[in-house]
Amino acid sequence: MVFGKVNEELIQLNEETLWSGGPVNSNPNPGVANYLPAIRKALMNEEFEEAEKLTSKVQGLFTESYEPLGDLIIRHNFTSTPTAYYRDLNISNATATTRFTVDGVEYTREFFISAPDQIFIIRLTSSKKGGLNFTASTQSPLYAVHETVSTSEVVMKGKAPSHTVPSYMSSMEIPVVYNDASNCKGMRFQLRLKATSQDGKITTDANGLHVADATEVILFLSAATSFNGFDKCPDKEGKDENRIAANYLTAASAKSFDELKKNHIADYQRYFNRVIFQLSADSADPLPMDERLKHYTEGNKDNALEALYFQFGRYLLIASSRPGGVPANLQGIWNNHVRPPWSSNYTTNINTEMNYWMAESANLSELHTPLLDLIQHLAVTGKETARNFYNAPGWTLHHNTDIWATTNPVSGSPSWANWPMGGAWISQHLWEHFQFTGDRKYLKEVAYPVMKDATAFCSAWLIEDKNGKLVTAPATSPENIFISDKGYQGTVSVATTMDMSLIWDLFTNVIQASEQLNTDAELRKSLLEQRSKLFPLQIGKKGNLQEWYKDWEDAEPQHRHISHLFGLFPGRQISPLTTPSFANASKRTLELRGDGGTGWSKGWKINVWARLYDGNHAHQLIREQLTLTGVEGTHYENKGGTYPNLLDAHPPFQIDGNFGGTSGMVEMLVQSHDGVLHLLPALPDDWSEGKITGLKARGGFTVDLQWKNKKITEVKITSSLGGNCRLLVHQPLSGAALSKAKGENTNAFYKPIQPTSTEVKSNPSSFYYDMATSIGKTYTLKGK
Repeated sequence: MVFGKVNEELIQLNEETLWSGGPVNSNPNPGVANYLPAIRKALMNEEFEEAEKLTSKVQGLFTESYEPLGDLIIRHNFTSTPTAYYRDLNISNATATTRFTVDGVEYTREFFISAPDQIFIIRLTSSKKGGLNFTASTQSPLYAVHETVSTSEVVMKGKAPSHTVPSYMSSMEIPVVYNDASNCKGMRFQLRLKATSQDGKITTDANGLHVADATEVILFLSAATSFNGFDKCPDKEGKDENRIAANYLTAASAKSFDELKKNHIADYQRYFNRVIFQLSADSADPLPMDERLKHYTEGNKDNALEALYFQFGRYLLIASSRPGGVPANLQGIWNNHVRPPWSSNYTTNINTEMNYWMAESANLSELHTPLLDLIQHLAVTGKETARNFYNAPGWTLHHNTDIWATTNPVSGSPSWANWPMGGAWISQHLWEHFQFTGDRKYLKEVAYPVMKDATAFCSAWLIEDKNGKLVTAPATSPENIFISDKGYQGTVSVATTMDMSLIWDLFTNVIQASEQLNTDAELRKSLLEQRSKLFPLQIGKKGNLQEWYKDWEDAEPQHRHISHLFGLFPGRQISPLTTPSFANASKRTLELRGDGGTGWSKGWKINVWARLYDGNHAHQLIREQLTLTGVEGTHYENKGGTYPNLLDAHPPFQIDGNFGGTSGMVEMLVQSHDGVLHLLPALPDDWSEGKITGLKARGGFTVDLQWKNKKITEVKITSSLGGNCRLLVHQPLSGAALSKAKGENTNAFYKPIQPTSTEVKSNPSSFYYDMATSIGKTYTLKGK
């Protein structure tokens, strides 16, 4: 995180594996499963207060925290006021630049972090020969010591806490603990800094690197931790962080700046350049970003800013989620607090999933793999949680996890802590990766076994109600509170809509996966039977989709979560095409909830409005998402917005809103979840002309679209898997390969779960086409 200061530049640093703690205690509260029968008895008797009291006893330990590595500080001794100040972040090549003039001398700093070389590079130059004089030093808020390695290299060695208490737990006397008698918890870390110069003098001491009379200096910074996997003690079983950091530095410093930069840009652009997004003929506003956002917030149109925001979300995922690494957390990888908001962990009742909604559709499939890897770890620890907390088979996950794959319900209000549906939700990502890539080996060896085990828990978790319907009990709707018929305000009930929709989704995905693999016919039969008995979706007296199993009022009618709309997005149980009555009820729910909430809440709502084909409402939420804010601290109601650096405001900073915004824009342009490849399903009036290339659709299709006056002018579809491509468009298309759609879609990736409604089929503005495709071929179609 480059702050761009002149006299004392601050560069805040993170290493993605640097977390407090160590492997989880899988049974932190022995015997709590014995409470489950009493909880269920109380719920069946509608003794909600008693059920909630008992449920609060079924809890375990908090997760650990993502920690800061430290800071790099570059101190000059300028005495004059700088002029001609300029700084940028160039997301087309992932480089940053700061430039200014002091006493007639131009100083330039160039920054980039190279994934292939695992190195942070800073090149400092002066327009005057010998004009660079500065000190570069490091510091950390964690325990750390500083040493000199040579006349041009220094090292910072440190240790992470063995436990960090969440920042919202203010009652703890010692919230950050370093001592672990077992030598297990508390990983080691190291940062190395080296300078090279052709003409300057470089020295080192306890205060860092000192550079004198140089024209150009290159700083090399490497970092590593002893993290050795979720199930290994990072101390006594940890990796050799000294060797890793030293090897990175040695290898990189043997290369030229130009070679390092070339490697970095080539690596970055192989992801970023896959998608191009342009809206109308609007040119980029030349204003600085803070002024540009202010201008936009005042109501001015800036389509180029919206397209930039889309690409910024892709940039952030490329920067924070690489194959072989760990997933992007609540703040991506950017955190400067020892006790960050919500531990900067993985909040799995919406936020972690939102981070990866666009990974496949925005053509960054490989960047999905860190989350898919974590899910496999969760399936291991989650088996212990299922057994120890519920005497249940399979695996489960609650609302929080971390690098150690914590799965137990943490301490706190049952409204958020006691929600064992995280496994069902996060397993959706395993299925989606297959749906977009068609990787059958991955499905067979990785995704299906983990999904199957998640269904084992859900199948056992369901019980029959008095009418023979299968329900969950206890059940919560994340972080929300109901008001019962008797006026009781509670959180624990039966068969919340989100619970039932998540289980419906998981069962459906496992049923289809078993069909793809031609295996487990008996399991498939059992899941089909259970799915048919699930407590159904209900429409309330206000015309809304009910959130609770009874038509109760909400204590907070405009609550930020819209958990009961999971079946609309990111699920596929509700669709205007197949279930128009429930789609209309979902729309009414959104109207009652309003457009307020946190940054990530607005991001979610962009996606659901797009699934309802209301592009103008989705676009209005994009505008609200891009509202300039400087608000910090913790706020839940009607806040959100965007900071001047384009990062999302919860507030405070939380990255999921950025990712959710990008995902929503994809959904406005292309959808492929409900049996058809739907082009421009939710195009807003403000996007009347545009172009996007490289979007991905399920079944291995790549889509390039151009449109004018809200009508498609040209579409190119490239097929990587072959098979039928059934298109839904809202105008006639022409193309040699096209034919009018007939019968059921033969493409297994588009197998309909529910038939398209007769009313929707007869809509004269909807045109359905089939197109037989071959592997590797591109098909060009024209709008009429």
